[in-house]
Amino acid sequence: MLDVEVIGHELLGSGAPSRATIRSWCTAAAAARSVCEGHLAIEIVNEARIAQLNATYRGTPAPTDVLAFPIDGGLAHAGPTELGDVVLCPQRVNDLREAVVHGVLHLLGMDHERDRGEMLALQAQLLAGELA
Repeated sequence: MLDVEVIGHELLGSGAPSRATIRSWCTAAAAARSVCEGHLAIEIVNEARIAQLNATYRGTPAPTDVLAFPIDGGLAHAGPTELGDVVLCPQRVNDLREAVVHGVLHLLGMDHERDRGEMLALQAQLLAGELA
């Protein structure tokens, strides 16, 4: 089973998708990459925090929409798989569902800046299908 922590959910405000809904988006994205077990965290942060993380880890001192910090990358090994953390800034996200899926696919080793469109194609397929 995939264990998904949702941290900072209250920053999404009223009318936001539930933690269970966010977990279901993560599970669907992971399953599309044949990952059905492990742990990941979705953390919702403000613009100041994501700017700080972006500066520290990407060298860009500005807020962004989503950052992914993969750990095991969905690779099989002994013991539970720690997939990593997805950090989202709701003030910078146009579509929370898309940002969650995007971040999870990055945790699983996909990279739209290096592949030939596979990541964004899978993301679009997920968003058009079971996550709609």
